[in-house]
Amino acid sequence: MKIILFGATGMVGQGVLRECLLDPDVQLVQTIGRNATGIQYLKLREITHADLWHYDSIEEQLSGFDACFFCLGITSTGMTESDYRHVTHDITLAAARALSYLNPTMTFIYVSGAGADSSEQGRTMWARVRGKTENDLLRLPSAAAYIFRPALIQPLHGVQSRTAAYRILYSVTKPLLPLLRRVCPGYISTTEQIGRAMLIVANQGAPKRILESRDIIEIALGK
Repeated sequence: MKIILFGATGMVGQGVLRECLLDPDVQLVQTIGRNATGIQYLKLREITHADLWHYDSIEEQLSGFDACFFCLGITSTGMTESDYRHVTHDITLAAARALSYLNPTMTFIYVSGAGADSSEQGRTMWARVRGKTENDLLRLPSAAAYIFRPALIQPLHGVQSRTAAYRILYSVTKPLLPLLRRVCPGYISTTEQIGRAMLIVANQGAPKRILESRDIIEIALGK
């Protein structure tokens, strides 16, 4: 399997990249982003690309792939809805349209978030934008799209968020995770589980297009 990965330097993307590189069924992982990961690995190829809204200049490097794992995302804190949508929605759809045209049988997996608003009418700005992004991806005619909606994510294997506030949050909540797992067993997934679930869905599909946190965990565990 040959995979394109967006957001490889973020917390989720780091975990997904690790699982892809460890999986013997993955022949190639090609990352696309503004910054390189700095990782050296035989089956890893990286494209540093500043304009994530347009792909004509690198089109010749984007065909022949089986799946795209889209883990790119930012916090909406301090952003207007139009700015957040320009980054969150427009970048995702630009990539999905370009890649699905070049790879008609590609599976496109988008990391959204628990609470995304499929109605696009709710009060929470980030949820509306995420919901519209999900809806527009699922309407694309030439892409097999799946939506991952993780809730609380536990970083494993040295993975860290680039956002200082999130690093503090994960540090504070880490001692509470065993208790939280007992109280809300389907609410907490790990970066490893998300990566494993993506690989399984890319290879085998899934019974539904929108996968909540519990679904992601069950797929990763083979349930």
